[in-house]
Amino acid sequence: MNNDFLVFDHVTKRFGAMTAVNDVSLTVSKGEFFSLLGPSGCGKTTLLRMLGGFERPDSGRIYLEGRDITDLPPNQRRVHTVFQNYALFPTMTVWDNIAFSLKLAKKSKAEIESSVDGILEMIQLSDQAWKYPNQLSGGQKQRVAIARALVDRPQVLLLDEPLAALDLKLRQHMLIELDTIHDQVGITFLYVTHDQGEAMSLSDRIAVINCGQVEQLDGPAKIYEAPASRFVASFIGDTNFFSGEIVAVEGDYCLLDVDGFPQIKAYNDKQLKVGQRVDLSVRPEKIRVTMSPPPPEKGASINVFPAKVRDIVYQGVYTKFWVTAGDLRIQSLKPHSRFLLDQETITWNDDVFVWWHPDDGYMVESRP
Repeated sequence: MNNDFLVFDHVTKRFGAMTAVNDVSLTVSKGEFFSLLGPSGCGKTTLLRMLGGFERPDSGRIYLEGRDITDLPPNQRRVHTVFQNYALFPTMTVWDNIAFSLKLAKKSKAEIESSVDGILEMIQLSDQAWKYPNQLSGGQKQRVAIARALVDRPQVLLLDEPLAALDLKLRQHMLIELDTIHDQVGITFLYVTHDQGEAMSLSDRIAVINCGQVEQLDGPAKIYEAPASRFVASFIGDTNFFSGEIVAVEGDYCLLDVDGFPQIKAYNDKQLKVGQRVDLSVRPEKIRVTMSPPPPEKGASINVFPAKVRDIVYQGVYTKFWVTAGDLRIQSLKPHSRFLLDQETITWNDDVFVWWHPDDGYMVESRP
């Protein structure tokens, strides 16, 4: 893949006194499924709109396949957008909606028919070709909107919260559909979402945006397991934070002194020094809750603490526990990999033990 296919080069965009995008530089590879992920108002849609030509940056440049497109109008960019409200023409059939841009470009009748029929087959809606949008389900409308945007082979497809209007089951189905479509067409997809699950499921890489800046740009697994900041750790899934000061370094590990909690042993991957303050992130699925402490592990020192169960939520494939240990409230997630009724029962107010391996936490330096 060509690593300089799409480039945002020190791009800034302001709206009055508010800086929506602040000196952002990032590169998207050709054929990549790339997501901009962040909370509402973080600047991700503004980045999308600048790429589409609907907004102009106050500073910085945007390059597509080596060409500076910063000042080009939208109709001169081979960049198409799919919106969450579909934006289909209600008085046109599915076939005519998809054919619209090809007719506008004065393509031949044979080329139009071949292109539209081909993409209808790809999205498995050939039998719906002569229906109108109001006769389709939400998922079918979304597939038609994607097909219309893809039919003339843009260089980049922009997807702005495209699944937000769909219910949970349909969203999950459309995630698979989108991934399949991307694999079939091989076009670069730039996906904007605030939904961490969507971004993690679909993306080759994710840029996590916060307050107009990129906090981390990595693959999904790296972002989840090795977050670059406290914001990334908390925004991507659930986590427990243990904030404190390093009081000892022992080889590859360190001891963390946490207020109102016993000392914690953690893997010192950043080679931090005694006296430095850190936030230790430990994901709920890494923390075990049991009625008895774990057996000693050869060659390792497990973090083990007495606790009391405060809340339990059963969710079918797993159970969430909230326990208090010291002055902290800790969340744990127990997957049901075996038949649940054969396992030990833990209930409210039980005295339990929480434990995890020192390698299963990830440290981020506390910011002043």
